[in-house]
Amino acid sequence: MASIGAPRVLLRRLREIMADQAEPQLVLDKIVALIAANMVAEVSSIYLARENGELELFATEGLNPESVHSTRMAPKEGLVGLIAESADIINLPDAQSHPAFSLHPETGEQPFHSFLGVPILRGGHALGVLTVQNRVSRSYSEEEVEALQTTAMVLAEMIARGDFELGSNDDQSFKLENSLNFTGTALSDGVALGHAVLHEPRVVVTNLIAEQTEVEFERLESAIDALRLTVDQMLDHRDMTRAGEHRDILEAYRMFAYDRGWFNRLKEAVSTGLTAEAAVERVQNDTRARMLRQTDPYIRERLHDLDDLSNRLLRLLTGQTSTSASEELAADTILFARNMGPAELLDYDREVLRALVLEEGSSNSHVAIVARALGIAAVGGVEDVLQYVDSEDAVVVDAEIGEVFVRPSQEVVDAYAEKVRFRAKKQEKYAALRDTPAVTKDNQSIQLLMNAGLLVDLPHLHESGAEGVGLFRTELQFMIAQTFPRLDEQTEIYRTIFENAGDKSVIFRSLDIGGDKVLPYFRHAQEENPALGWRAIRMSLDRPGLFRSQVRALLRASAGRDLSIMLPMISEVREFKLARSFVDREIAHLQRHGRPGPDQIKLGAMIEVPSILWQLDALLPEVDFLSVGSNDLMQFMFASDRSNRRVSHRFDSLSATFLRVLAEISTKSKLHNVPLTLCGEMASRPLEAMALIGLGYRSISMEPAAIGPVKEMVLSLSSKEIEEEIHKLISSETESIRGELEEFAKERSVNI
Repeated sequence: MASIGAPRVLLRRLREIMADQAEPQLVLDKIVALIAANMVAEVSSIYLARENGELELFATEGLNPESVHSTRMAPKEGLVGLIAESADIINLPDAQSHPAFSLHPETGEQPFHSFLGVPILRGGHALGVLTVQNRVSRSYSEEEVEALQTTAMVLAEMIARGDFELGSNDDQSFKLENSLNFTGTALSDGVALGHAVLHEPRVVVTNLIAEQTEVEFERLESAIDALRLTVDQMLDHRDMTRAGEHRDILEAYRMFAYDRGWFNRLKEAVSTGLTAEAAVERVQNDTRARMLRQTDPYIRERLHDLDDLSNRLLRLLTGQTSTSASEELAADTILFARNMGPAELLDYDREVLRALVLEEGSSNSHVAIVARALGIAAVGGVEDVLQYVDSEDAVVVDAEIGEVFVRPSQEVVDAYAEKVRFRAKKQEKYAALRDTPAVTKDNQSIQLLMNAGLLVDLPHLHESGAEGVGLFRTELQFMIAQTFPRLDEQTEIYRTIFENAGDKSVIFRSLDIGGDKVLPYFRHAQEENPALGWRAIRMSLDRPGLFRSQVRALLRASAGRDLSIMLPMISEVREFKLARSFVDREIAHLQRHGRPGPDQIKLGAMIEVPSILWQLDALLPEVDFLSVGSNDLMQFMFASDRSNRRVSHRFDSLSATFLRVLAEISTKSKLHNVPLTLCGEMASRPLEAMALIGLGYRSISMEPAAIGPVKEMVLSLSSKEIEEEIHKLISSETESIRGELEEFAKERSVNI
């Protein structure tokens, strides 16, 4: 059996070759010669994957030199193709007896029997294959396998840096990654062309080979301790604010961090002569390659946990702990992240941010709300995109349909450049309608309001032509603050909102926190199902000091104006009555102290919880106005978590069942002469807005960007015709009437 020098010896020699800065082909030739000499192998070869999946022989010691760049293997062909596909090591004493063996006579490999091949991995994907062969039949030792794997990792880093963009006989150049297309969920409308920036920059490991192994052991252990402390703190913090599935995920995350097997593999990689960060990347690549090829969805989902932990560990080792928000970014930045909070998005310069792409995130997540407020195109639920995108990659984002193109072809770029120009023309048309009243063809006025939640939203009030703010989500200001805003701070915020709104109305929703809306400085009790738990009006009534402080700030800020406050998640009439009593006490407090207050105060309720539907006759005499929160109402109606991508699209907002509920609310409101508005995602889409008008809704509130398209629809619509049509449709047994409404719009030339 051949002897071998320690992997550390091989690494030292590799470092010398890399330091020569020779021509790429010469570097590869020296590497295969070094491997052959170090492992006493008669053949050492490097195969690299081309864009079409073929594996090309790029360098060899021991095979026919003329076969370099001329020998190519089809995807999955032979032992080399099997290694590339499976990312597994193949160690055979007699390769030619293996059923996958494929002979290429031009290489002259006929005399060689023993075979060892390892994948060249980057991000869990095979960039190529590194092999050794001998005439004598034998199995290679674990130490030899380790040496070849370590060499393959060094090669992967060199390939990733672009060191080997080599020409072949047909003068095609090697490309590390292809053009890719991903599909997700549109979070914030828009189309953007630009270049990728990672919210948490990927650490580029440049120092691969250790000077002193003991020092690297110490660095690794110190970083592991720091990582575990961070994970413990994260779990302890979330313990008080999250429960159920969220806690299970974090417990699994901690399990990975404390896994002895993971730590031992890291130490073993360091013992081969790698630096601590190179060891982390080596183990991450190997584990990722195995997990990517698993069919069990639970195991594949745990890959995210592994990646997060490995990336955190790399940042601790390299000291790169800040996000890209602290960097100077290009003017066409497209930001990529697994997920992020609304405050993190606000850290970025709006002037350079073209789009946001998230692996997670739903259309109702808070970062999506902020993205819409900022007018940033955003797509969420783009699975595994971070595996395939690198900083500065060209990217096209179509947030109209949820498409993301990474390293797009020139044809795609040209097509989307034209689409951007077309959208600009449409926006010019909508801008021309800004001051045109939203009146149907049969002279019915429709009040188009906008949703808001941050000061940055307010300029859209005048730019869009909205008649007012139908929903101001006050909790967003609390969510982006580092500490709970004091009374004076809240008062100043609300006063600024009034000043920016001018003579247009604003309806403030009282704090809707709890569930998925967690304040970083506010402790919540652990709950099995937070969405159905202690949140919104329930929290306000149990913590009246919190509620009354906000009401007091709103009363002070609205001096000399009309004030409208909307109470979220009312499930019983008594909740509204109790809340009104708190408001009355604050009005009395204001008067006792001789402070100026609002000219008029209106208190309304949000219809979001199905139980209140059977109490409308009792509720309506108590309220000054009603607003339907269609997002939550539909979620609770169908027991369908709007943030769960597996069920969130199972039920259509244009289902006859849901529309019958909305029709009943409209009928009851008219009977009691109570103003009614619908605030929710469905109001932002022209087809759904058309349905709402047919159900009798004359006031709807939407995202600012939707005002123009919805107004164009209103101007082309007869309210009488849609009322007749929709009441006929919702009385049928059809689950969804979307198709019928689209046909109605087409026949009557309604712009949807």
